Amino acid sequence: MKSFFHFFREAAESQAAAQARKLGLKSDGHGGWINPQGKFVAKTEDGKLKFFGKRGKAQPEVAGTPKPRATPAAMPQTPQPKVAPLRKTDTKPEEEDSQAVDDTITVVFGRFNPPTAGHEKLLKTAEKMAVGGAFKIYPSRTQDPKKNPLDPDMKVSYMRKMFPDFEEEIINDPEMKTIFDVLVNASEEGHKNVNIVVGADRQSEFENLAQKYNGDLYDFDEIRVISAGVRDADAEGVEGVSASKLRKAVADDDLEAFKRGTPKDLDDGDVAALFNAVRQGMKLKKKAAIKSVKDETKIDTKVTEGYNLWEIAPRFDKKGLRNAYVKGNLYQLGDMVENLHTGLVGRVIRRGTNHLICVTQEEFMFKSWIRDVMEAVKPASKTGKWGVRAKDREVGTDAYLKYAQSMVPGQGKIRNFNIKEFINNHRLVRT
Repeated sequence: MKSFFHFFREAAESQAAAQARKLGLKSDGHGGWINPQGKFVAKTEDGKLKFFGKRGKAQPEVAGTPKPRATPAAMPQTPQPKVAPLRKTDTKPEEEDSQAVDDTITVVFGRFNPPTAGHEKLLKTAEKMAVGGAFKIYPSRTQDPKKNPLDPDMKVSYMRKMFPDFEEEIINDPEMKTIFDVLVNASEEGHKNVNIVVGADRQSEFENLAQKYNGDLYDFDEIRVISAGVRDADAEGVEGVSASKLRKAVADDDLEAFKRGTPKDLDDGDVAALFNAVRQGMKLKKKAAIKSVKDETKIDTKVTEGYNLWEIAPRFDKKGLRNAYVKGNLYQLGDMVENLHTGLVGRVIRRGTNHLICVTQEEFMFKSWIRDVMEAVKPASKTGKWGVRAKDREVGTDAYLKYAQSMVPGQGKIRNFNIKEFINNHRLVRT
């Protein structure tokens, strides 16, 4: 029969044990928890899991951590065989372990354009889910003036400065353009399970997409899409921070609002540098560059050029986005669009009331809300507009000829180009 203290101990540890089982951890019998790779990663304290160690760093001394039992002095010692020193050709155990592939990898794929304090919370949640195992962060590769003002290299550079604890996990790989690229790569590396950590508003989208093509594009025993928490655009603090808010702050020329959305440890000079980098990427004109937050009141930085709010931050202008969509100014059948969350590019085959059904070149289908996509075709230099409608790209039409000319250096400036007149003017005349 169980004692009273046994029931009391079970009740105290039930919450930690449930969380540990959910994360795939095993008990060492002394209140500690070990991950599938055999590493001590957590301990039960006050009925909750407390995680230790990361990326091979020394683990702190924890009260109650099991220690090797001391051998009594009187007990005869068993002589240990002598081990020959390792030769240069020998493989050390540490090297063998480092080459082993973790069964589970945790990944984050996102725009981070620009990086925010909210992203820092996302990365910390993902690190906890990794419980000491493989963990990688993939920033997307798309750049455009409206929703992705920072180019990939600059974005990665700022992310490593803003999130120094994750410098090694932030991957700058031009081949990782979509979540599919990330999952295929993880599968090819030999990982059997994958955790995808996303914001709560994107959990369903990633869950449906990742599960749908498991076994076709990649092969995992288990795919888990984990929410990093609910985001509320109207909330104060980290929960209300978003890249859309920061882009809006740049368009409003509001450095103080921009600063509130960045990590607290980022100094004023770096905040101002990031602010100016985003403004430059958005192609917003200014009279003078801001050097620091303190200098803002001394410099007139009036923005002389901008965009519609729904173009740079659709979450804050849903009515404007909806009106443009209903009037047919956005996303016609046949248009190429990119999902801003997953990086997938596809052709629009169906227009819903507030969503699109698209198909990639590889015939993979995905659904996107109109607020979560952008036109994927680069702008014609003749019009200066992002995206060209399908009807203006129909082969054999005059519109297609002008569209094709606009993509050739120098041709975009030609007006009323007449091919017959050109040939007649430059043909050789026999004498």
